[in-house]
Amino acid sequence: MTYVIGSDCVDVMDKSCVKECPADCIYEGDRILYIQPDECVDCGACSIACRLDAIYYETDLPDDQHQHLADNAAFFSEVLPGRQRPLGMPGGADGLGRVGVDTPLVAAL
Repeated sequence: MTYVIGSDCVDVMDKSCVKECPADCIYEGDRILYIQPDECVDCGACSIACRLDAIYYETDLPDDQHQHLADNAAFFSEVLPGRQRPLGMPGGADGLGRVGVDTPLVAAL
Protein backbone atom coordinates (compact mmCIF):
# COMPACT_ATOMS: atom_id res chain seq x y z
CA MET A 1 0.00 0.00 0.00
CA THR A 2 1.06 3.60 -0.52
CA TYR A 3 0.00 7.20 -0.51
CA VAL A 4 -1.00 8.88 -3.77
CA ILE A 5 -0.91 12.51 -4.86
CA GLY A 6 -4.07 13.57 -6.68
CA SER A 7 -4.99 16.24 -9.19
CA ASP A 8 -5.26 19.07 -6.64
CA CYS A 9 -1.45 19.21 -6.75
CA VAL A 10 -1.30 19.82 -10.52
CA ASP A 11 0.27 23.20 -11.30
CA VAL A 12 0.48 24.05 -7.59
CA MET A 13 3.10 21.73 -6.02
CA ASP A 14 3.08 23.32 -2.55
CA LYS A 15 5.87 20.90 -1.49
CA SER A 16 5.01 21.06 2.21
CA CYS A 17 4.75 17.27 2.00
CA VAL A 18 8.32 16.89 0.72
CA LYS A 19 9.80 18.42 3.86
CA GLU A 20 7.88 15.99 6.08
CA CYS A 21 8.60 12.75 4.20
CA PRO A 22 11.08 10.66 6.22
CA ALA A 23 11.64 8.30 3.27
CA ASP A 24 12.49 11.06 0.75
CA CYS A 25 10.15 9.34 -1.70
CA ILE A 26 8.23 12.33 -3.13
CA TYR A 27 9.60 13.20 -6.56
CA GLU A 28 9.02 16.32 -8.62
CA GLY A 29 7.68 16.03 -12.13
CA ASP A 30 6.92 19.09 -14.23
CA ARG A 31 3.41 19.93 -13.00
CA ILE A 32 2.85 17.55 -10.07
CA LEU A 33 4.65 15.56 -7.38
CA TYR A 34 4.75 11.76 -7.36
CA ILE A 35 5.23 9.27 -4.50
CA GLN A 36 7.46 6.28 -5.27
CA PRO A 37 5.21 3.43 -4.04
CA ASP A 38 8.02 1.01 -3.17
CA GLU A 39 10.00 3.60 -1.23
CA CYS A 40 6.98 4.93 0.70
CA VAL A 41 6.86 3.70 4.31
CA ASP A 42 3.13 4.48 4.70
CA CYS A 43 3.68 6.83 7.64
CA GLY A 44 1.13 9.43 6.49
CA ALA A 45 3.35 12.42 7.31
CA CYS A 46 2.95 13.74 3.76
CA SER A 47 -0.84 13.60 3.90
CA ILE A 48 -0.96 15.46 7.20
CA ALA A 49 1.44 18.15 5.93
CA CYS A 50 -0.28 18.68 2.57
CA ARG A 51 -1.98 22.08 2.64
CA LEU A 52 -3.88 21.20 -0.54
CA ASP A 53 -5.45 17.99 0.81
CA ALA A 54 -4.15 16.35 -2.37
CA ILE A 55 -2.58 13.24 -0.78
CA TYR A 56 -4.61 10.14 -0.03
CA TYR A 57 -3.92 6.66 1.23
CA GLU A 58 -4.60 4.49 -1.80
CA THR A 59 -7.68 2.85 -0.27
CA ASP A 60 -9.12 6.30 0.58
CA LEU A 61 -8.88 7.81 -2.90
CA PRO A 62 -12.08 9.62 -3.91
CA ASP A 63 -13.76 8.15 -6.99
CA ASP A 64 -12.60 11.02 -9.19
CA GLN A 65 -8.95 10.44 -8.18
CA HIS A 66 -8.57 6.68 -8.80
CA GLN A 67 -6.69 7.23 -12.07
CA HIS A 68 -3.83 8.72 -10.06
CA LEU A 69 -3.06 5.41 -8.32
CA ALA A 70 -1.91 3.74 -11.54
CA ASP A 71 -0.53 6.99 -12.91
CA ASN A 72 1.61 7.59 -9.81
CA ALA A 73 3.16 4.13 -10.19
CA ALA A 74 3.59 4.64 -13.95
CA PHE A 75 5.81 7.66 -13.27
CA PHE A 76 8.39 5.20 -11.94
CA SER A 77 7.70 2.08 -14.01
CA GLU A 78 7.27 3.47 -17.52
CA VAL A 79 9.70 5.38 -19.72
CA LEU A 80 8.85 9.06 -19.41
CA PRO A 81 9.12 11.50 -22.33
CA GLY A 82 12.73 12.41 -23.04
CA ARG A 83 14.17 9.64 -20.84
CA GLN A 84 15.96 6.44 -21.85
CA ARG A 85 14.56 4.13 -19.15
CA PRO A 86 12.06 4.09 -16.27
CA LEU A 87 13.04 5.85 -13.04
CA GLY A 88 12.41 2.68 -11.02
CA MET A 89 13.55 3.13 -7.42
CA PRO A 90 15.93 6.10 -7.49
CA GLY A 91 16.62 5.84 -3.76
CA GLY A 92 15.70 9.37 -2.78
CA ALA A 93 14.20 12.42 -4.39
CA ASP A 94 16.76 14.79 -2.94
CA GLY A 95 19.63 13.01 -4.67
CA LEU A 96 17.80 12.72 -8.00
CA GLY A 97 16.47 16.26 -8.13
CA ARG A 98 13.64 17.58 -10.25
CA VAL A 99 12.65 15.14 -12.99
CA GLY A 100 10.87 17.86 -14.98
CA VAL A 101 8.46 15.67 -16.97
CA ASP A 102 5.09 14.12 -16.24
CA THR A 103 3.11 11.08 -17.21
CA PRO A 104 0.82 11.44 -20.23
CA LEU A 105 -2.23 11.66 -17.90
CA VAL A 106 -0.88 14.67 -16.02
CA ALA A 107 0.57 16.29 -19.14
CA ALA A 108 -2.91 16.18 -20.72
CA LEU A 109 -4.66 17.86 -17.77
